[in-house]
Amino acid sequence: ARWIAFMLILMIQPAWWHHEIQPTDEFMIVGQVEQEVTFKISDIGKFDIKPIKDIQITNHAGERKGAITGLKGILIKDILAQATIKVDNPKQLSECFLTFVASDGYKIVYSWNEIFNTATGDHTFLLTEMDGKPVEEMSQRIVMISSSDYRTGSRNLKGLYKIIVERIE
Repeated sequence: ARWIAFMLILMIQPAWWHHEIQPTDEFMIVGQVEQEVTFKISDIGKFDIKPIKDIQITNHAGERKGAITGLKGILIKDILAQATIKVDNPKQLSECFLTFVASDGYKIVYSWNEIFNTATGDHTFLLTEMDGKPVEEMSQRIVMISSSDYRTGSRNLKGLYKIIVERIE
């Protein structure tokens, strides 16, 4: 009987299992920073916007789940450069990691070196345009993606809410 009840629950799938990503119009950079930084959509014009090649979205198993086209964006490292990370010496930057948090609680993690010291940092964007729509018209804004990942869906974050800078002690 428990098995049947469990299967019914899985088949019915309560509404809270299927939720919409809450769009965001700003996010904060917090944690191990000298001063918290708020990035607003209206700040986009302060940054260099780059064209981004179309991206095939794949899941963790490499299965194609779709594509996103008509892309432009700002490098995440350009936005992160607005925050000064609290370290006693530059070597400690190698101990820092960044947790990107979406409005629905989804999280992805990058190391400081990954963003600022590898080619990944040259391919990790905050989207300013998708499918020819500006960010203000995107239903899943603020979107962040790494266009060089082999499996792009895992680090495709919608509704960016905050970036937490932390250091491994």
